[in-house]
Amino acid sequence: MATTEAFDTNQQAQAKEICIRGNFMRQILQNLGDGRAELTEVPAPKVRAGHVLIRTVMSLVSSGTERSVVELGQASLLQKARRQPEKVFQVLGKIKNEGLLETIEAVREKLNHPIIMGYSNAGIVIEKGIGVESFNVGDRVISNGPHADLVLVPKNLCAKIPEAVSNEQAVFTVLAAIGLQGIRLANPTLGENFVVTGLGLIGLAAAQILIANGCRVLGVDLDANKVATARSLGIPTVSLSDGEDLIRAANTFSNGFGVDGVIITAATESHEPIKQAAKICRKRGRIILVGVTGLNLDRSLFYEKELSFQVSCSYGPGRYDPEYEDRGHDYPFGFVRWTEQRNFEAALALLATQKLNVNPLISHRFKFEDAVGAYELLASPEPSLGILLTYDHDGILQSDLISQTIKLPKTAAKVPVVKTGQKVGQIEPVIGVIGAGNYGLRTFIPALKSIGAMLKTISTSTAVSGAYAGKKFGFSFATTDTSGLFKDPEINTIFVLTRHNTHSKLVCEALKNGKSVYVEKPLAIFPDEVKMVEEAYNASRNHDFSPIVMIGFNRRFSPHLLKIKDLLKGVKAPLSIIITVNAGEVPSGDWTQDPTLGGGRIIGEGCHFVDLLYYLTESQPVSVCSTKIGDAPGTFVTDDKMSFTIKFKNGSFGTVHYLANGSKSFPKERIEIFCEGRILQLDNFQTLRGFDWPGFSKMSLWKQDKGHKEAITRFLNSVRKCEASPIPFEEIIDITNTTFDIVRAASE
Repeated sequence: MATTEAFDTNQQAQAKEICIRGNFMRQILQNLGDGRAELTEVPAPKVRAGHVLIRTVMSLVSSGTERSVVELGQASLLQKARRQPEKVFQVLGKIKNEGLLETIEAVREKLNHPIIMGYSNAGIVIEKGIGVESFNVGDRVISNGPHADLVLVPKNLCAKIPEAVSNEQAVFTVLAAIGLQGIRLANPTLGENFVVTGLGLIGLAAAQILIANGCRVLGVDLDANKVATARSLGIPTVSLSDGEDLIRAANTFSNGFGVDGVIITAATESHEPIKQAAKICRKRGRIILVGVTGLNLDRSLFYEKELSFQVSCSYGPGRYDPEYEDRGHDYPFGFVRWTEQRNFEAALALLATQKLNVNPLISHRFKFEDAVGAYELLASPEPSLGILLTYDHDGILQSDLISQTIKLPKTAAKVPVVKTGQKVGQIEPVIGVIGAGNYGLRTFIPALKSIGAMLKTISTSTAVSGAYAGKKFGFSFATTDTSGLFKDPEINTIFVLTRHNTHSKLVCEALKNGKSVYVEKPLAIFPDEVKMVEEAYNASRNHDFSPIVMIGFNRRFSPHLLKIKDLLKGVKAPLSIIITVNAGEVPSGDWTQDPTLGGGRIIGEGCHFVDLLYYLTESQPVSVCSTKIGDAPGTFVTDDKMSFTIKFKNGSFGTVHYLANGSKSFPKERIEIFCEGRILQLDNFQTLRGFDWPGFSKMSLWKQDKGHKEAITRFLNSVRKCEASPIPFEEIIDITNTTFDIVRAASE
C-alpha cells in the first residue's frame, strides 16, 4: 500500500527548515504525585553527537504502560506503597541513615518531578549530530521518542519508515517490537500452538506476528472490546468476562496435548496469568512474560512439566546498555542478529507487507494540543485502545528560530551588568546553573534559592528537567544551549552540576569569559585536564576583576567541621585521622564507575575526604599509600573498596577507608581525630562527640548538615566583594592531583 504521506523530493530538501509554530516546543508531562497530565512548554533539545533531531508527525499513547503510570499517580500514598513494596524498603533505609525530614523531602521531590510520557513516535529528521551516517535530513523515521513537538533520539533507537507504511501505521512499530522480542525468546516454529494472554496493543500485535510466523494462536482477555477486536483480525479467542473456560479451550485448541507456549502481555497484579499459563502448557512448554503480572509461581506445575519461564526486556538486545543506546556502538550482526533497532526494522517490514494490520487497533485520535484529553480518556471507564496524537505544524518557521531558551513565568529583577575588567564591589552575583540532576534538584539548587541568590538561567541537556527546575526555583530562563550562559553579559557567576567528564571544560569556558565558577567535585578526572584548568585560570588573572574558582568540597563548611576546627585551634601536635566511608554499592555499569565519564568513585567522590584531611591538618601531602581489594574468583574489581593513607608535611597522617561492601545500617560517614590524648568522633554529620576533650562532650543537630548552604554562601560573598575563593585555587589543584596519586598507587 503506497502512503499518501510520503514526502516528495522538494519537501525533503526543505525539511531542515521545519520548526514549531510559536518558536517554542511542547511536551506531555505527568505528575506522579496526583496523576495529572499537562502539556508544557519546554526548551527545544539541542542536537548532539550520535543523535537525530526529529519533528514529530504522530505519536501513540500506550494504553498499557501509560495507563498504569496514570493510575499510579492517581493512587494515594498508601496505595503507591502497596504497589511498590521495594520502594518502601528503600525509604525506610534512607530514614535510618539520613533522617526522617531529609527522606520526606526526597520522596516529595520524586513525586513532584514530572515524568516524560510516550515512547512511540513517528516524524521527520530535521538535523543530525556528528557520527550519524544512516539517516539524512528529511527521512521519515520511527523512534522511541516521547510525546513532544521535537524529540532528540540516539541513532540506534530510530528506523526509517518504508514508503508503503503510513505514519498512522508506523507509529505502532515500537510497541510491536516489544511483542516481537518476547516472541523471539519463545523461539516458535512453524505449526506450533501459542496462547497470547492480554489483547492490548502489544498482545494484538504479538498474535499477528505469531500467525505470520506460521503458528496457530489463541487470544485471551477479560475485556470484551479487545476480544472483539482480536476476532475482527481472525484470531480465535477466549473471553474470560463471558465465563469461557481457558483450560478447556486451550486443551481443545491443542488437540489435548497442551499448547507449545504462552506469551503474557497482560498488565495486572494478579498471579492468575502465570498459573493459567502453566496449566495449559504442554510438557517442556515455554512461558514468556512481556507484560507485568504477579509472580507467585506454582512450583509443582513447573517441576512436573519442566516448563521454561523467561521475562522479556522491552525492544530487545541493547536496551538499557549505554554503549549501544547512548554511545551508538552497535552489536556485531553475526553475533547479535536482532537488536532493538533491527527489531524496529522487522516490525516495519511486517507493516509494509500487511502481515501486521494495526488499522483496527486505532480507537481515538486527538490533536496534540488536546493531548490532556487523551489522558483523561485513558483514566476513564470509556473503552480505548490505540490513541493517536497528531501534530499540526502549519505556518512553519526557519529552523534557526527554534527556541532552545524559554522565558519562565517568574522573572528576576533587572540587575547591573558585570563586565570583564570591572571591579565587582557590591554588585549582586547573577547566576547561571548548568545541570539539574537528582543532587542539583534535591540539595544544591534549593540551597541556592534559600539564600536569595539571583537565579537567571538554568541549562540542561534534557529540556524537561531544566523547565521543571527553572519554574520550581524561580529562574528567569531555561535553556538547552549552555553556550548562551557564557555569552550572557549579565551572568557573572556559573555553577556547574553536570557529569564529571564535563567539569574541566566548563570551568575553562567560564574563566575564558570572565565569569566566576563553582564546580561540583571533582575539578577534573584526568591530569591533563587539571593543567588545562590551571592555564585558563592563570590567563584570567590579566583582568582587573579576576574571576574565582570554587569546588564543591562542602563538608569542610558543615557546622560540625567548623566546630572541630575551633576545637583544634589549641592543638600543636600532629593529628592522626581515620575516616570511614560506608559508601554503598553502585553497579559497575553506572556512569560514576566509568573512568571516562565519572572517573571512578575515588576521583569522583573520594576527593571529598582528601579535602577534609587537607583542611583538618592545614598541611600539604608529602606521600600517599593505597590499596584496594584485589582480584578474586567471581569478583569484579572497582576502586570503591579501597584504603589510602596520606602523610602530611607537618607530621600528621590521615587514613580513609572508602568501602562499598558494608552494611546500610552502619553510619555512612565517620570521622575520628586522635591527638594529645583526646579524640573527636563525628557520625554522619549529625553527632559530634568529644572524648576527654576539655569543655566539650557532644554536639548534635536535628537534621544532617553537610555544609552545602554555607559553602555556597561563602563563595557568593567572595564574588560579591571581589575577594579570593573560600578554598584557595592552589589547594584545589593540590587536592585533585593527590586524588590521582591515590588511584595510581592502588594500581601499582
